[in-house]
Amino acid sequence: MTTSALPPIVDAGTWQRQLDALRAREKAATRELDAIAAQRRRMPMVKMPGYTLEGEEGPVRLADIFGGRSQLIVYNHMWFPAEQWQCPGCTGFTSQFTRLEFLESYDARFVIVTNGPIEEALAYKEKVGNKMDWYSSSESSFGADVGAPPGAGFAVNVFLRDGDTVYRTWHTNGRGTEQLSHSFGDHERLDQTARIGCRVCFPELYDGFDWLELNELRISHLASSLADIDLTCSVSSTLMMTACGVAYRRASG
Repeated sequence: MTTSALPPIVDAGTWQRQLDALRAREKAATRELDAIAAQRRRMPMVKMPGYTLEGEEGPVRLADIFGGRSQLIVYNHMWFPAEQWQCPGCTGFTSQFTRLEFLESYDARFVIVTNGPIEEALAYKEKVGNKMDWYSSSESSFGADVGAPPGAGFAVNVFLRDGDTVYRTWHTNGRGTEQLSHSFGDHERLDQTARIGCRVCFPELYDGFDWLELNELRISHLASSLADIDLTCSVSSTLMMTACGVAYRRASG
């Protein structure tokens, strides 16, 4: 990797003053994120149709994917036909969630839904070593209806079940999914570094930085890592809080 851009060199006092100014903005951002989380917990919800998806054992109702729990977190995984490796972002994002048992204590479950055929989806799950269950929406409009149509983007959706009735309570896509991430290599971790930062998101802002080289390195590293090792990063606490936001709201009135 080549780069000609380095941070300026200053004395310790100047560095500390700039750090203090930055810290004030970071703390303000943290308080704003707390307020946003409170607003998220108070979001209304919308009733969903009676979707049927495809699972490992055949057709399954959306209400049954909850596995008896009241809350369901769905990662809508991008899918491209006839590709050996699917979206590297989706693949890397989902590979970090390997210890999901704790969600049971919060009456929640985490699954992946993709628009690919179920047989191919299950084969890909095995290839990348995912632990969570995969489902296919290839035979329904579910993906398109929740912001992840075939051949388009990815998304996270959260649902609440009351008996056999399912409600949609939250959705995000694009960089909004970063808040659920725990992987050290993801954008919010890289954004804390001096030489890389969020150039992976806005390369046009950084002269002298070979973004294409970085992207190629990330993809090749992801492929070799998934092929050779078992990723065992713990799930993000943010995922838990997102899943439990509805339950918190219900309990607190």
